[in-house]
Amino acid sequence: MIQAEGARLSLSGPLTIATVAAVAEAGLEQIASGDRVVDLSGVTQVDSAALALLLSWQRAARAAGCRISIDRAPVALVSLASLYDVDSILSLAR
Repeated sequence: MIQAEGARLSLSGPLTIATVAAVAEAGLEQIASGDRVVDLSGVTQVDSAALALLLSWQRAARAAGCRISIDRAPVALVSLASLYDVDSILSLAR
C-alpha cells in the first residue's frame, strides 16, 4: 500500500477509514526524514480519512522542518478537499 522510492512515496489501493491506519505510521517515519513527494496515482478509492492522513503527514513534515507535495491526486480526493475547504492547505496536483 505504501512504497518508498527515494524521495517519492507511492500509495496504492483504497485509502479509506478501513485502510489508512496501515500506512499512517510508515508514512510518518518517511515524512520526518526529508522532503517527500506523495504519489497518489495508484489510489483506487478515498474518503475523508485520506484527507485526515494527508493533513497529519503535512503537520509532521512541517514539525520536522520538511515539506511534502502531493502528486496525482484522484478527482474524488480533490472534490473532498474542496468540500471540506482544505484545498488551500493541501496542494493536490492532478
